[in-house]
Amino acid sequence: MTEPLRTAHTFALTSTTLDAIRALLDAAFEGDFSDEDWDHGLGGVHAWIEDEDGIAAHGSVIMRRVVHSGRSYRVGYVEAVAVRADRRRQGLGGRVMAALEEVIDGAYAFGALSASDEGAELYRARGWQLWNGRIEAYGPEGVAHLPDEEDSTYLRPAAGRPLPAADATALLFDWRDGDVL
Repeated sequence: MTEPLRTAHTFALTSTTLDAIRALLDAAFEGDFSDEDWDHGLGGVHAWIEDEDGIAAHGSVIMRRVVHSGRSYRVGYVEAVAVRADRRRQGLGGRVMAALEEVIDGAYAFGALSASDEGAELYRARGWQLWNGRIEAYGPEGVAHLPDEEDSTYLRPAAGRPLPAADATALLFDWRDGDVL
């Protein structure tokens, strides 16, 4: 039997569900999922799958502002994607991403995410494209260049909308605490 995929905005999730999602993320990232990382995944739409052992897969999409070539875009930024170790390579990550991509298609100019080496294959297989340009963010001290993000930032066009051109103009993200991307 295929477990149902659920979606809901953060405000509609119970504290029990949020605690279970956080526990999945802590386990999946082997303790390398900070409070700031958790905060980044809140305030948007969550997609998750539960089985008899709890939350098996999760991801969320939140709104971020990105400036490129003098234009500000509303971007669906994918966060907190994880699949429980015993359920990996069973298509759950793809099901979660399909739900998040549907949100991106309906609400945003394009999708963006920062992929781990392990996650990049999933995103590329789903049509996400590595950004081949400069990455920057507005920061407390002004614009900050983020060279470490330039080999892990992926974009996906929303339905019927083009992606920004990878030219000499940087993608300039809004600032946030913790990892900016």
